[in-house]
Amino acid sequence: MGEERRQLVRSLGMISSIGVCMVVSTVIGLAMGYYLDKWLGTSPWLTLIFLVIGIISGFRNIYIMAERELRRQREVNNQGKGNGDDSKSAD
Repeated sequence: MGEERRQLVRSLGMISSIGVCMVVSTVIGLAMGYYLDKWLGTSPWLTLIFLVIGIISGFRNIYIMAERELRRQREVNNQGKGNGDDSKSAD
């Protein structure tokens, strides 16, 4: 029961970090573009460009995090299967 609960908490943490990651990347891109536009007087172009860059960065981070989680789950599944196979072959 302890292992299942640990996996659930870990999965929920990853899911919540995905949302935070997307929002933070977008806000950082938007803020950078906004302040560059104010400084250079190029409104609204840099705001739009950096907003798109922030959104793309958020999706990229989500993709990387999902790949990492899938790799971790595959390793856990392979370890579970490996342990069962080892015990059967030892008999």
